[in-house]
Amino acid sequence: MASSYQKFTLGSTITPQQQAFFNQNGYIHFKNFIKPETVNDIIEASKKVEQKWISEKTEKVNGVPIKYGKDLDGAPIVQRFAFINKHSSTLDEFSKDPRFQILLSLVGDGARLGTDEKDGMVFNHYVNGPNSSFTKMGWHTDGLRDIFHGQKLNPMLNVGIHLSTLKPENGGLRILPGTHKQNLYQLLFRKKYFLDHDTDENEIAITPTAGDLTIHDGRLWHRVAQSLVTGEESRRRVIYIPIIAGKYEPKHADSPTAFYQRFAGIIK
Repeated sequence: MASSYQKFTLGSTITPQQQAFFNQNGYIHFKNFIKPETVNDIIEASKKVEQKWISEKTEKVNGVPIKYGKDLDGAPIVQRFAFINKHSSTLDEFSKDPRFQILLSLVGDGARLGTDEKDGMVFNHYVNGPNSSFTKMGWHTDGLRDIFHGQKLNPMLNVGIHLSTLKPENGGLRILPGTHKQNLYQLLFRKKYFLDHDTDENEIAITPTAGDLTIHDGRLWHRVAQSLVTGEESRRRVIYIPIIAGKYEPKHADSPTAFYQRFAGIIK
């Protein structure tokens, strides 16, 4: 079992205590990574990209499908942006924050921030209203992608920059600490990928304040819980950027849609 939930402060290096906590649990939570004004700037930048993509009817970016939905007033919104850093100077600049380089030591030699690989910088926007279609995500690991690609499981961490303050009733990220150490059978069959939304007695709720940063190992079982509240109070925004190692595989405009992404419709 994991130790009790802790929040840390990111300094100029990852401390031995922080590394040990991450090694044991497969996740770590840093407080106050960005200031409230930076949070607001990022949200405003996302709205500009959203307006452009809606007006241009953008369906994919670098082969990755864009997930659209409806806001509380029924207006169209983008609920999952891929490679948003490639479409906003504000977010491109943010991805170059030197503090991200400090986090690479959690993986070790050869690690890099995957701003032009996988799905790049992903921006998720959840809201729980009468027209919502993207309110939760079932249990999964991110390591399944490498298996779909016929590759070995390379190290991959997901860095989350949280733009909303959450309480457990707001839903959000739920993790099973320590499952990053599981064997391949458990990674494949511990739960039904994306179809299982049930609460696990060992899960931990990630409850960030806007501006916090979290990291979780891609092999860790995790889900996105649906908000128990509705309306404006349920609105939740978060950025994810991968830290990866292994072969450099940048995406481009002609990149094919990955096999597993063709089933995006089952992810609600």
